[in-house]
Amino acid sequence: MALKAMDLFEAYMQNQLPMDEGYIVSSFFKPESTYSIYEIVSYSAVKDIYAAGNGITFQTNGKKMYVLVEPANYSQKAIEPYCRSQEFLVPFRFSEVEIITAKNQSKIMFNKEAQQAISAFTVLKPEGINFAFLFYSREDVFQSMELFFSKTLNQEAGVSQLDAQKAAQHIAQLCSRNLTWPKDQ
Repeated sequence: MALKAMDLFEAYMQNQLPMDEGYIVSSFFKPESTYSIYEIVSYSAVKDIYAAGNGITFQTNGKKMYVLVEPANYSQKAIEPYCRSQEFLVPFRFSEVEIITAKNQSKIMFNKEAQQAISAFTVLKPEGINFAFLFYSREDVFQSMELFFSKTLNQEAGVSQLDAQKAAQHIAQLCSRNLTWPKDQ
């Protein structure tokens, strides 16, 4: 049975990174908080992949989406995400995102349109409880990502199971619409 997903850095070490197309989900959790940032990157037609410093650089174009989970007690919630301090920064404005308010009043935000990464992008090696997963381009990749987000939003970001499922469904739909490449459409 073909792999659906694996740790990005393990895939690199085992020479299992696809050069044609893939999807990478990285997490950035904040200590002592459920404030969580996820970065989703799709790539296609890689020219080169190499380890550089504390990350892996992909020489190719990429499309990026971000998911932000902001707990109800976050004190800077009125500040646009792109204006926040570096550790809480997400490169989007409130007007560019869909927002789901969970039962516990945490907010799940994700951009409506993908951002472009032109010519190259780097994925940093995760530290602590953070992760970077590679999802292989398969027929069911977006269903796998939906299940993944449903679990991580609930277990790591503290969102109720029902709200996590609702958000995961929206995220997977946006990914299938915004992160695919011309040959997929």
